[in-house]
Amino acid sequence: MAARGWALLGKHQVSALVATGVDFGVMIALVELLRLSPVLATVLGALSGAVTNFTLGRSWTFAAKEGAPAGQAMRYLVVSAASLGWNALGVHVGVKLGVPYVAARVVVAILISFLWNFPLHRYFVFKEARHR
Repeated sequence: MAARGWALLGKHQVSALVATGVDFGVMIALVELLRLSPVLATVLGALSGAVTNFTLGRSWTFAAKEGAPAGQAMRYLVVSAASLGWNALGVHVGVKLGVPYVAARVVVAILISFLWNFPLHRYFVFKEARHR
């Protein structure tokens, strides 16, 4: 991976960590304070984190502000919907296997970030920024 690729990966991971903080904070609060199921709380947390991540991705990580925001948002929605499904499925499987929901979510979130979110954000969602 070229230097620009490594820099983007680093910025993506910082953005992902911030978004994950929002995601996990919402998820844990919903489970512990409102007693929602871990799977539903995962969905709602992931939605909150997605809004945070899109905003950071557009403005900072990929600096894709010149691209059409509606198009980026629609592509991001597609990628995030699949990511949400992967996260919910991973937590469901982990909890069924007896893994604490937070631990299951951490493992699943890391895998999805590197294998799904980064490549699709870079080459699909914010693709306009690659041509600068």
